[in-house]
Amino acid sequence: MKDALSRWAKGFDGSRRRLLGTLVAGSGLAVAAVVRQASAAGDDLHFPGEGAAHKIAFQFNKADLGYQDHVIFSVGEMLRKYGDNINIVVVAFAEGIHILAKKPLREVKQEISERISSLAQYGVEFHACRNTMNSLGWTDKDMLPFAKIVDVGAADLMELQEKHYAYISW
Repeated sequence: MKDALSRWAKGFDGSRRRLLGTLVAGSGLAVAAVVRQASAAGDDLHFPGEGAAHKIAFQFNKADLGYQDHVIFSVGEMLRKYGDNINIVVVAFAEGIHILAKKPLREVKQEISERISSLAQYGVEFHACRNTMNSLGWTDKDMLPFAKIVDVGAADLMELQEKHYAYISW
């Protein structure tokens, strides 16, 4: 009886090892398929904790509603294309700063406000120019909570470019 039980246990260990080996090999094949798919799509692989391979800064300096749509759409498309492998900064100044105000003095569509809040939750940074805020009599409390206040919007764009951010102006 003891001998039969011993043979059964060895058989179970062997089955378990074969199953584990199959799972590991299957996982390796799945990872290889993802790598091939990413390479075919031209995407760079990005691992958590690594810095983003792509960096882009958008100038946002107009209050025109069509302009707002185009820039925010482009920001969203960059985020969709590169996911967490991109750092995106939108620098708002002049008439464009109203997109970051709690109570804008120029028209900002509700849809744009909602998209901006959503993009901020996905890691897009929104910088607000303090010089423009001062000219409007605004303080930090007048801005949306996720807005990062910078002293000079144009200087912020220059400094981002010095950090190898691509610069997009509309």
